[in-house]
Amino acid sequence: MAYLNENYLKLQAGYLFPEIGRRVTEFCAANPEASRELIRCGIGDVTEPLPMAAVKAMKAAVDELSLRETFRGYGHEQGGDFLRHAIAQSDYGDRGIEIAEEEIFVSDGSKSDCGFILDILGERNRIAIPDPVYPVYVDSNVMAGHTGPADKSGRYEGIIYLPCRAENHFVARPPNEHADIIYLCFPNNPTGAVASREELANWVAYAREHKAILLFDAAYEGYISDPKIPRSIFEIPGALECAVEFRSFSKTGGFTGVRCGFTVMSKRLLAQTADGREFPLHRLWHRRWSTKANSVSYPVQRGAEALYSEEGRQQVRKLIDHYMGNARILRAAAARAGLAVYGGENAPYLWVRTPPGLTSWQMFDLMLSKLKVVITPGSGFGAEGEGYFRISAFNSRTNAEEVARRLESAHFD
Repeated sequence: MAYLNENYLKLQAGYLFPEIGRRVTEFCAANPEASRELIRCGIGDVTEPLPMAAVKAMKAAVDELSLRETFRGYGHEQGGDFLRHAIAQSDYGDRGIEIAEEEIFVSDGSKSDCGFILDILGERNRIAIPDPVYPVYVDSNVMAGHTGPADKSGRYEGIIYLPCRAENHFVARPPNEHADIIYLCFPNNPTGAVASREELANWVAYAREHKAILLFDAAYEGYISDPKIPRSIFEIPGALECAVEFRSFSKTGGFTGVRCGFTVMSKRLLAQTADGREFPLHRLWHRRWSTKANSVSYPVQRGAEALYSEEGRQQVRKLIDHYMGNARILRAAAARAGLAVYGGENAPYLWVRTPPGLTSWQMFDLMLSKLKVVITPGSGFGAEGEGYFRISAFNSRTNAEEVARRLESAHFD
């Protein structure tokens, strides 16, 4: 009989969002009439149609593939030159950051890359992860065998947990101990927090001192409206030598179902072998991609490229403004309902404290049964998330306004 990867057996319960789906399904089966009024503000999935610039570009690309003269087969394993050029210029060059096109790797999304990166990082690394946090960071390390078992609180042996609380504005601080790999996510999922230039500079200084690597998830950078907040870790001097950046078109271009993102892997970034030899990670990341994948489909890449056109930029801005408009409505309603609310200003997520005496999952059940609104329990993001819940602003304006009305009618104060 074949042997399985026993690290999967260490995973706690089910992945957060399937568990939410299971509970909602049970509620709908038991309350078929109430289910018609259900509004989902749990999973951060977009709701609005794709930008027309992307739609036109993808249709044109499909037409190309229908003719022998313009047909294309395998593309470059790092992604098309046309898309990597647009990314290098628009996301970095225009902001004064020198990123070469060959340092950009197009993929099907930052979620995938956050897990794939472990293919080229050794199991000797000490991993530091904020708490609360996007569950993929923890679970992918468990799957890769980088942790021991979990304790009663759900924390895994071998991970350094970095507490994110109201008193530190939900921005993790560098630990007083050594870490080799540190996950950072700004704007943050789930708390909606952003990190200042000074806070990110502290992390870069820590990484350089400890020869550590920062895995910086910037999937929501397009939602930053405050000009003082960095939108890339590479805005911080020295970051090219100690950081990897993950980005996505999912929440800016509405590509959650289309799937496209990219990773920036600088050629200056080094890691070492057990005997102390140093190698650039770029070479290994390229080998990983050329061996295991063939990048992203041509029509999808053309759609992503179109988001950088003048028409595309305007349509992306309209999408972001729509979701952030929802966030303002929901934030104001939660506050009027007597709830302490954070985030929702430079990110599409609200991080809300539960009323006294209620756990995160009890609040989930209350919101589901009484208000018929699906939220995400904070404890699903880590031990420090207990006592909070997340509300996603990804929804129609009509739904956002109705959720706001229901929140205000509940009077939690």
